[in-house]
Amino acid sequence: MKITSIDTFLMHAGVPDSGGWGARNWLFVRVHTDEGLYGVGESSGWPRVVETAIRDLTPLVVGQDPFHIESIVQQLQVAMMGHGMTGVVGAGAITGIEMALWDIKGKALDTPVWNLLGGKVHDTLRLYTHAHTPDQCLRYMERGFDAFKTGGVTEPLGKIRTLRDELPDEIDLMADVHGPPWLTVPDAIRLGKALEEFDLLFYEDPVAPDIPGAIAEVARNVNLPIAAGERHAWTWGVQQLIEDHIIDVVQPDTGRAGGLNAMRKIAALAETHFVMFAPHDGSLGPVAEMAAVHLCATLPNFLILEHLEDDVPQRYEVMEPQPEIRAGHIVVPDRPGLGVDIVPEAIAHYPSSGNIASPRTRHYVRSRAHRTRWLSASPKRADFN
Repeated sequence: MKITSIDTFLMHAGVPDSGGWGARNWLFVRVHTDEGLYGVGESSGWPRVVETAIRDLTPLVVGQDPFHIESIVQQLQVAMMGHGMTGVVGAGAITGIEMALWDIKGKALDTPVWNLLGGKVHDTLRLYTHAHTPDQCLRYMERGFDAFKTGGVTEPLGKIRTLRDELPDEIDLMADVHGPPWLTVPDAIRLGKALEEFDLLFYEDPVAPDIPGAIAEVARNVNLPIAAGERHAWTWGVQQLIEDHIIDVVQPDTGRAGGLNAMRKIAALAETHFVMFAPHDGSLGPVAEMAAVHLCATLPNFLILEHLEDDVPQRYEVMEPQPEIRAGHIVVPDRPGLGVDIVPEAIAHYPSSGNIASPRTRHYVRSRAHRTRWLSASPKRADFN
């Protein structure tokens, strides 16, 4: 069997004519072979740019045996060396191709991808979803969810406090403050200390991830599990965070970490340091989510999987079949390969329309005045408005 071509499918994945979070794009990949089998994958890491990278890489992949997944990935990494540290764009391009190769291999061998990755440890995987009000949580609790993430850069402490006051004690809460570049280490520590009383499952991206030492300083001073990793690629991107015991939960993004093999290596490194594995899934489409399901099903250190319940309508149109979700858990499928396929006709209804969020400031690092307003609450109240 030989690879003959690669197709890409770029689409708008937000509310039409919206910016910010609504400017999401999804990029799906389809790798074809001379035996009629094809596999599907998904890439993130700036999808519109990644699509161009995949087109550059395609001639290197055509003609190769799709079963030799690690060899192909190594060749693509070498091919990118001349472009410097390619980061999540290069890793995202490789990820979509690599994911599709696993799908091909599973289909050819008539077995699920999780079986190729070592076999199941879990039949279902616990999910958490995003919610910012008690009413949202209660609605999702009726469907069986018992873990919620909130936060952002607007009143993260107030949101957590409200949820903890209104929800049963057994509900798990997580705070994600997105590590903006203007959030200093002292401020992240102050916020983290204020969050300690709420017994969080984890405190996510307390500062920008560019400098591991900054996250380490927060971790040393805050008595909460620290989570990070969604903006990094490859094992090397999170190596120091894991090996120096800076984080307690690693969160590689299934669309841009470098592929399922790369994520499996990250999970193995994490396991040796007693770090839990909880992939990022907040901006991803449904194919990457299903790939994460196959991987996480094989991992003894899997903690929880991010899931957008009630996402944009197109999520439920562009992939089939849809995942089976029971009582806040996603069922690990038994179908060959990834067990899903994309619907090109549906994708075509949502052409790409931008893929960046407009900044609210001209400066990468906010001024002191902006920081002062964000920390306007008194030390006793610490609402972090």
